[in-house]
Amino acid sequence: MTQTGAEHVEGTARHTDFDVILIGAGLTGIYQLIKLRETGLRVRCFEGGGGVGGTWYWNRYPGARLDSESYTYQYSFAEEMLAEWDWTQEFAGQPELETYFNRVVDQYDLRKDIQLNTPIDSMTFDEQSNNWTVTTRGGEQFTSHLVVTATGILSAPLYPDTPGLENYQGEVYHTATWPDTEVEFAGKKVIIFGTGATGVQLITEVAKQDVEKLTIFQRTANWAIPLRNHDLSADEMSNIRAGYQELFPWLRTTFSGFVHNWDPTPTTAYTPEELLARYELAWSRPGFAKWTGLPLDVGTDPEVNQGWCDFVAGKIRERVTDPKVADMLIPDHLYGTKRVPCESGYYESFNQDNVELISLQENPVLEYTATGVRTAQGDIDADMICFATGFYAFTGALDRIDITGQGGRKLKDEWEDGPVTFMGVQVDGFPNLLINGGPHGKGGHGNSTRCSEPVVEWTADLVKYIFDNNIARVEPDPEAQRRWTDHVYEVANGTLMSRTKSFFFGDNVPGKKRAYLAYVGALPAFVNDLQAMAADGYPDLIFTK
Repeated sequence: MTQTGAEHVEGTARHTDFDVILIGAGLTGIYQLIKLRETGLRVRCFEGGGGVGGTWYWNRYPGARLDSESYTYQYSFAEEMLAEWDWTQEFAGQPELETYFNRVVDQYDLRKDIQLNTPIDSMTFDEQSNNWTVTTRGGEQFTSHLVVTATGILSAPLYPDTPGLENYQGEVYHTATWPDTEVEFAGKKVIIFGTGATGVQLITEVAKQDVEKLTIFQRTANWAIPLRNHDLSADEMSNIRAGYQELFPWLRTTFSGFVHNWDPTPTTAYTPEELLARYELAWSRPGFAKWTGLPLDVGTDPEVNQGWCDFVAGKIRERVTDPKVADMLIPDHLYGTKRVPCESGYYESFNQDNVELISLQENPVLEYTATGVRTAQGDIDADMICFATGFYAFTGALDRIDITGQGGRKLKDEWEDGPVTFMGVQVDGFPNLLINGGPHGKGGHGNSTRCSEPVVEWTADLVKYIFDNNIARVEPDPEAQRRWTDHVYEVANGTLMSRTKSFFFGDNVPGKKRAYLAYVGALPAFVNDLQAMAADGYPDLIFTK
């Protein structure tokens, strides 16, 4: 293998510290490190957190849990782990997931190549050497020929822009940076901001604690569906394990990598009575059987979708005793046009006398005070404020790094009006930078592990190709990038979710220009396009020898 570990610049040998620098040791970064090490290259992984696991290291809040079935979310390549690891529940919680990812890291002896507690502050491309200089927040500098990012699509926490938080004297937590020590809720007045996916989980658990008062501020209601989690028996786990050989290849054929796939039988094929029975069957099943397992026209036809919305709204009203509160919890957007949370007793939480739901539309928070918050209708005291307010999704983690490409171009500036990418893996003007788990990739609309694994494998093959062929630069063809970005928007604009404000369009970030950030096409087609391009010699990438 020909490597570019040493180059001559003006007669002096220029050595890179590493062939490849990898940023992020979450579920994508862990597998990417394994695949890159298989190439024999010098690789270093930098992780901002104090441990591995990404989402499952940071998000330690009470109730943090998968909504993909545990056995579909694990790595398909880790044969020893598949043979020995027993999932305790159909939908694993945060502690079990963090343990799992640490076990994989130890199984593959990865810790020697991971530097923890090392957030990256900046990256600069040198046009003379065709290498990147990467600077950590602590001031260390490293050079590498390639940089691969695995920074995650939901890893840059977002706080409301309400003034005065520094004045508040109580406890403050964000679900995305929850402490690793136990937080005591009993006897306290608690405020939670947010009723999205994390808010649904956190609210359910905090309401079970002996809190004096739980006040929940809601900006917009979300459709939430029963998770229907259960403990896995030894026999169930044995049967699941026996099916792994067929399961993982099949998951690569489903629309989003979930065990549930859209049902091609339209709702028009049913009588009203049969359709109600079909909906009740879906409702009784676990997880996203009540989303990506529904008839396909629920996701494409607004009139059909509204029928399902009416069905779910009826279920909410059955569970919430106060009709006014039930009305507040029923969204005004179509189902699935925002991320659909899964819940385990969420709606019953609002039947408790010590739980209050406040609409931020009707009673906005004006500022934080020393003892709580000041709303338009008066002050509310709290011993603790918890933010379940989401993320700067898709671009946020990369925007936090000052990334400078050719001619001093800044990635954040290039994406100011919305990201432009080639298949979510490269950006024109930023050579030798490969992205896994950023904007315009498949990970935002699917089972994260199933969506990332094929891209990790494709990336590792490309990296090997670059070093085998002594490539100085790799960058996307600008025309190919334009075609892909246009395609991303074309597909998104043809969906029902284009009618709704959501983090998929950056609508959750005040002042951010609306732009689609993910990719809503089918996983198999996305992977096939990547693989076909590789088989054809990467015609949409420009290589400089």
